[in-house]
Amino acid sequence: MLTILAAMSTDTLTLPVLDDAAIADAGFVQLPVDPTLDMFAEIERLKKEKNAVLLAHYYQEADIQDVADYVGDSLGLSREAAKTEADIIVFAGVHFMAETAKILNPSKKVILPDLNAGCSLADSCPPDEFAAFRAEYPDHIVISYINCSAAIKAQTDIICTSSNAKHLVEQIPDDQPIIFAPDKNLGRWLIKETGRDMVLWDGSCIVHEIFSEQKLVRLKTRHPNAPVLAHPECEEPVLRLADHIGSTSSIRRFATENPATEFIVATEAGILHQMQKDNPGKTFIPAPPDNGCACNDCPHMKLNTLEKLYLCLEYEKPTIEMEESLRLRALKPIERMLEMSEGVK
Repeated sequence: MLTILAAMSTDTLTLPVLDDAAIADAGFVQLPVDPTLDMFAEIERLKKEKNAVLLAHYYQEADIQDVADYVGDSLGLSREAAKTEADIIVFAGVHFMAETAKILNPSKKVILPDLNAGCSLADSCPPDEFAAFRAEYPDHIVISYINCSAAIKAQTDIICTSSNAKHLVEQIPDDQPIIFAPDKNLGRWLIKETGRDMVLWDGSCIVHEIFSEQKLVRLKTRHPNAPVLAHPECEEPVLRLADHIGSTSSIRRFATENPATEFIVATEAGILHQMQKDNPGKTFIPAPPDNGCACNDCPHMKLNTLEKLYLCLEYEKPTIEMEESLRLRALKPIERMLEMSEGVK
């Protein structure tokens, strides 16, 4: 439990002063929350009082998506973060997403419900090792998937998302060699889609690598009229079985526009909440993982809870901090992405 340095006043309700070192150690505000509290109403109240905007990724739990001001994929979230006029940005996602918001908004306070909400893909690309890798290809430009740390962004020429990656790669001159990092599966899909022979960093996402080809084939047999919708972070055997490959936003649009009444979805299960809200008469079946668990949830995304979100807003902690020199280096490839991807949905 966090050390409380000042208790509540006896005559007026005063927030306790929290030990920042303890918050940094735990990664989130560790205080009890009254179970009778209307969390949705309190979060809405705090957003208005503090001029805060709540941005949530599709992979967050349903309650967090429902209380968010904007729910989207990495490209949409980056655009929202770039244009917000809020004083506080609450990022319900993982660490690299909140970092991106801070890179784009140095004067704003950016807070994350749980600093432990990392990313297996981002962690698969250590900055020192990537710098050595990049040095082996001095004539290559670097395109990095946004699912990477600020330190990797600072070593990158252009950032991309799964929504705009193909669009950006196709804008690079044919004679310009490319390093693509950190997701090898997305990189392989891009090579197939664009015909570009890129050098790939060997990184991957634990959620998207866990889908079972064998179980998916059996599921397709039981649901022969259900299109398979897959994220390009999935491995090639799964992508070969897909009827549509795209970002989470693309998958969501496809399910709405396609006349089918049931779909098999090969990405993190959090997206199903918005898809079901869009299409209450359709059925969405999560693709089965190749493990003993029936779920395909991202353990990092699900570290954020409604209670942590409420405490994060109430106390405006924990915050995302960054050295200015790093921020400026990481900003350039993000700005280039935003410029080059105008018009991309």
